[in-house]
Amino acid sequence: MSAAMDLALCIEAAARTQPAQPFLKTAEGRECTYRSLIEESGRSGAALAHCGVLPGERIAVQVEKSVEAVLLYIACLRSGVVFVPINTANTANEVEYFLRDSKPRLAVVDPSKLADLEPTARDLGLALETLDVAGGGSWSERVRGVAAGAPPLDRFDAGALASIIYTSGTTGRSKGAMLTRGNLASNAAVLAEVWQFSSSDVLLHVLPLFHIHGLFVAINTVLASASSLLLLTKSDAASTLERMNRASVFMGVPTHYTRLLQHAALSRETTAAMRLFVSGSAPLQADTHAEFRRRTGHVILERYGMSETLINTSNPYAEAERRAGSVGTPLPGVSIRVAGAGEHPGAAGIGALEVKGPNVFAGYWMDETKTRSEFTDDGWFKTGDLGRIDDLGHVHIVGRAKDLVISGGYNVYPKEVEAELDALPGVLESAVFGVPHPDFGEGVTAVLVPRLGATLSEREILTAMQSRLARYKLPKRVLVIEELPRNTMGKVQKNELRKRYATLYAG
Repeated sequence: MSAAMDLALCIEAAARTQPAQPFLKTAEGRECTYRSLIEESGRSGAALAHCGVLPGERIAVQVEKSVEAVLLYIACLRSGVVFVPINTANTANEVEYFLRDSKPRLAVVDPSKLADLEPTARDLGLALETLDVAGGGSWSERVRGVAAGAPPLDRFDAGALASIIYTSGTTGRSKGAMLTRGNLASNAAVLAEVWQFSSSDVLLHVLPLFHIHGLFVAINTVLASASSLLLLTKSDAASTLERMNRASVFMGVPTHYTRLLQHAALSRETTAAMRLFVSGSAPLQADTHAEFRRRTGHVILERYGMSETLINTSNPYAEAERRAGSVGTPLPGVSIRVAGAGEHPGAAGIGALEVKGPNVFAGYWMDETKTRSEFTDDGWFKTGDLGRIDDLGHVHIVGRAKDLVISGGYNVYPKEVEAELDALPGVLESAVFGVPHPDFGEGVTAVLVPRLGATLSEREILTAMQSRLARYKLPKRVLVIEELPRNTMGKVQKNELRKRYATLYAG
């Protein structure tokens, strides 16, 4: 697929050249071929038009994962409607903000959210439809009532807006990242190429649809290669393993891999049909990487992306060249540099990562000031991540710039401390962050989750760390907790930890 090719054209090409090829299958036996995808997504597109949603206008979607939700996304791609996915965990108050900010013509929500959102919808003059996890609701009824599919767009502008993805908003109100049709198409084309997707591949889909990983990385790469999805609307380690013999590719977050490792059935035999395991959205621990290889013979491929840029880097497809702890090299057409040494001076070439390429978003929705502040004068996007690039061009992420701890005038990179803590006996995982300290400005603070049956002592942990790290990097306190706070994609919420322990060193 050419980087200039539009994903809607990929769908139409697959329907012409291999109409019987499955686009989507479910565990329950439902199947949608590329030929039927044209018809079914066309009906959804006709329903959008019937609701008065025109190309370039927005539709907000907060629904559980379902075949109908996937078809709605495809309909938006084919009709030029801007797709605004909303995390299913967001409250009515949070959703109200997204609706007022993105100003959609239509919102499709889970039936359980309808009553809470109706007052906002009336105030905004916004049409509301419902869609549940089983594919039922007023939206499905509307689609079934449409007589014929809507014609697709007759032309596609690579610069046209395709989606608004709201960022996590850990430092304030979430901002809407504007992704264009060209962003989606170019990234999907490159991923299909570097991960060697073909029409014979089946992607086991366990991710949510409101995030770039499950929505754009997974679905768009399948569309770009005319391959297939095996869609699991609800999944756990057992159900995932049961279906790996029907798939060839798996995309997950680190939590998926740790849970698979906790299941006795994970083995070379249960993963024999698989050719590729991809991990992203959060750092994968080195011991998870090693244990998965020992149990299955597969080397997990790590990549690096974000809402504003889709995927930036990937480890090589060749397993022997993948490096634990690295997110690989920049994708073809993507450039990454280390900058900001004056702002965050660090050892071993550590600095702020900046990226440039056809994958980089068009800016923040209705916020030119924020957009200008996040780009350099020469057009590079400031990722907010700290990292380094080694002699072979591999990128290593050290952490978020906002998570950098400055203690006693020294820069402490949390990931370096976490790596040492995670290597200690009895430690399952750790998180390191800074909170106000009367003497040091910020105190390096660690929380640990013990392995099952292990007992951790703060004194023993600190003693063990003294020979591993310089004194200024040592945690001032080590606290043991049951689990780390995470968002729906498995990322540790350090802002929550900073709030929780903000007064730890007070008084």
